[in-house]
Amino acid sequence: MSTFDDRQQAFEAKFAHDAQMQFKAEARRNKLLGLWAAALLGKTGEDAAAYAIDVVKSDLEETGEEDVFRKLSGDLGDLADAATIRAKMAALMAEAKAQLMTEL
Repeated sequence: MSTFDDRQQAFEAKFAHDAQMQFKAEARRNKLLGLWAAALLGKTGEDAAAYAIDVVKSDLEETGEEDVFRKLSGDLGDLADAATIRAKMAALMAEAKAQLMTEL
């Protein structure tokens, strides 16, 4: 196998790993968002956990995070404005990535 083939395989493996880590980070962020929103909605225990799972599932509707934003925005109504939701999404993405890095 040539050096070029080795490099190509290494790049492909890195791309696959990065894509998998991004998917895990987004799923973790969505779960954390769901728990945050559940608390704002007054949900606790199993109801909060179930709501968090619904938020994670909502991300499977389309590419990107707009489907999650729409769900949270619709569910929260006046409890949180768009800027607050987007800021929380960004903050929890950083937290989700940090959590995943500590688990490695």
